[in-house]
Amino acid sequence: MKVAVVGASGYVGSRLVPELLRRGHDVVATRHRSADTAYPWSGDVEWRRVDVQDEDAVIAALDGVDTVCYLVHGLDDDDFMERDRKAADNVAYAVGVVGATRLVYFSGIVPDLPDDELSDHLLSRLEVEEVLATADCPVLTLRASMVIGAGSTSFEVMRQMSHRLGVVQTVPAWMAGSVIQPVAVADAVWFLAEALERPDVTGHLDVVGPDRLSYVSLLRTYAAEARLLRVQLPVWLAPVETVARVAGSLVDVPSGTVQSLIPSLGHDMVGELDAADVLGEPGGADGGRLGVAEAIRRSLATERAGDGDPDGAALDGDPQAPSAGDPSWSRHRSVLDWVWSTARGR
Repeated sequence: MKVAVVGASGYVGSRLVPELLRRGHDVVATRHRSADTAYPWSGDVEWRRVDVQDEDAVIAALDGVDTVCYLVHGLDDDDFMERDRKAADNVAYAVGVVGATRLVYFSGIVPDLPDDELSDHLLSRLEVEEVLATADCPVLTLRASMVIGAGSTSFEVMRQMSHRLGVVQTVPAWMAGSVIQPVAVADAVWFLAEALERPDVTGHLDVVGPDRLSYVSLLRTYAAEARLLRVQLPVWLAPVETVARVAGSLVDVPSGTVQSLIPSLGHDMVGELDAADVLGEPGGADGGRLGVAEAIRRSLATERAGDGDPDGAALDGDPQAPSAGDPSWSRHRSVLDWVWSTARGR
């Protein structure tokens, strides 16, 4: 089967491609700006450059493919909601033009709330899902909350803040009681690959791990696995906007992305329609999904990739591990290095 991964140079896409190659599929990897030599599998796929805002370019990029996995999310731009909506419309139309027979979208869990109570980040994900559902082929959306893995945006925010806030971690009260069901990236890519091979499954499913826990418990679990002494202190007077700005200034992840993500943390992010009940468990009867502690442990096992070190995006690599193609802001830095670079204005 010829599979197009739209957003292959992104975090999830870079781990999905080797899973598809292991399954024997031909892969068309699309990219916007990233160099096609960033990942170990770059020479094993057909690269096509595409601007998802350009309808004709999307049609050309998807020409001749059987299935499409759509992984593009925009958070850095002020008008990301409009851009995501237009991109989704272009992809939905292009799928019909090229005659693809399957479309899978990787989205986020959306709480069952009125639209005016959702963050722009979550509302945009829901809008994209609704647009893609109009494509002229079987469509499935896989929804996830936090994806755990070295290089994942949400994981890196947690990691960098855990190391840089010191012993006492202030946790906004509006976030402390929320419940989350994170998924290991190794399991997420397995579910995506499985979904691409199952055109009989449509609608939406939740891609989650086996553990449901509060954000406070999640931070404690990370601290334990990273061998950090940390105490979580609830703070009542912590407006969402202020927390978003402060968090954006404390981490290397682009501040616009962080500020778009933070408001979503006030909602429960747990699965209602578990993908494992429909698609099965990773590894079959002898396998199973990674728990939070194990997913974090494997993500911390290797702090960098390249120069002969293990690469999480290699065909024989552990998806939980870092990859040489991951963004520079995901590179592990010591607290002293971060303080020094901050003092120098870098």
